[in-house]
Amino acid sequence: MSHFSDRLVMKFGGTSMGSPERIRVAASICIEHQRSRPVTAVVSAMSKVTDLLLDTLKHAESGDDAKVAANLRLLETRHVETCRSLLPESRHGEVTAGLRQIIQDFERIAGGVAMLGERPPRSVDEAVAVGERLSALLMAEYLTVQGTPAQAVNASGVIVTDAVFGNATPLMDHTCARAAQVLRPLLDAGVMPIVTGFNGATIDGRPTTLGRGGSDFSASILAAALDAAELIIWTDVDGIMSADPRLVPDAAVLDEVTYREAAELAYNGAKVLHPRTLAPLVEKKIPVWSKNSFHLEAPGTRILPSTGNHPGARAVTSMNNVALVSIEPASAEINGAHVMAKALDALARANAEVLAFTSSSYRQSFCLLVRKDELNRALTALESTFSLELAHGYLEPVAVDANVGLLAIVGEGMRGTPGLAGRIFTAISREEVNIIAIAQGSSELTISIVVARDGLEKAVRAVHQECALGREAG
Repeated sequence: MSHFSDRLVMKFGGTSMGSPERIRVAASICIEHQRSRPVTAVVSAMSKVTDLLLDTLKHAESGDDAKVAANLRLLETRHVETCRSLLPESRHGEVTAGLRQIIQDFERIAGGVAMLGERPPRSVDEAVAVGERLSALLMAEYLTVQGTPAQAVNASGVIVTDAVFGNATPLMDHTCARAAQVLRPLLDAGVMPIVTGFNGATIDGRPTTLGRGGSDFSASILAAALDAAELIIWTDVDGIMSADPRLVPDAAVLDEVTYREAAELAYNGAKVLHPRTLAPLVEKKIPVWSKNSFHLEAPGTRILPSTGNHPGARAVTSMNNVALVSIEPASAEINGAHVMAKALDALARANAEVLAFTSSSYRQSFCLLVRKDELNRALTALESTFSLELAHGYLEPVAVDANVGLLAIVGEGMRGTPGLAGRIFTAISREEVNIIAIAQGSSELTISIVVARDGLEKAVRAVHQECALGREAG
């Protein structure tokens, strides 16, 4: 098994690990691929388990012992029943003991939280990794019984991160060294590592988690650390779509997209790979597949450094949980660039993401789009930064429009397609939807349009049709 240039990393999400039946399917996919090359699998917790763990910590914090005990029973029952369903009776005793030991780790953390009456971020990170440790154990045991030797590996021993609990960033040099120490010997021996998704640890061993897009991010970090030939991410959708199929019935699965297109789609609200997830792969040009473990025949979407010639737009995506914040100087004497700089700096410090930014007019007024769940943080930061200017009337009061939606049209091929923006605006206005703000970067990869919230779905359908992105067209 020394043909390592051909290593494969695969990741299975919560729904793909959600029941004994789904774990069997995930395992059969692993066995199938292992025939031709060494496989490393990264697994999420069984669906809804992470929420159950977080809920348990919340009850521990408030001292609700009865609820904590009930949740622990639920956690144990679900995994023990899965074990009984997956494994022959001869393995039940030992594996159940293994599961109980992991759950005891969680119980110990919950007990500490109850005593403290608070949830330190570090304890939360250690606690939430328990879901993945349980599912990794079950998957590894099932594979081994099926004749494919496998071993559960806690990613805290492989993925080395900084100490930002809840949203850690990998330290790739250390991670590559650990992957060589921990994973390579297993792969050399023909043993499939089943690695927990979502978690890591600092150099000195304090548990961390990787934040948004966590398990996908783990898989891409390991693919980069192992110099894998490719990464396959198994989910419950057929791939990356030209639009949200709930809004656009004829949305099509895209056969391939570039890293940049995938990152833009994720940033603008599509449920595809988080931009962080793609970062470790871009440098090594490792291709990623997004595939559906519930529909194995579907070809899926391939994400590559660059793709064939696709003129025009590829996909349209939308977000409705956003708000538009406008700032306007009260007189033309104020240096608008200085105000913008202070505003962006305030938002960066408040950790509020700016989804779109536009400015125009000699008054130097500008507006920025933020997520609704970050709106209060953003406003507090802006109002404290500009407290003097607002008090003296140099700036108009900060205005907020929460009744808006964002529409983004994405495609590397939009550059050099003349008239495309005009056609898009015409298609939206034909639906009598009001366009509030427009932003397009110089790379011409994305056109972002802020519209009235009640016209968002109509606008998405109109643009999808105008750009001929649907199944019939493509």
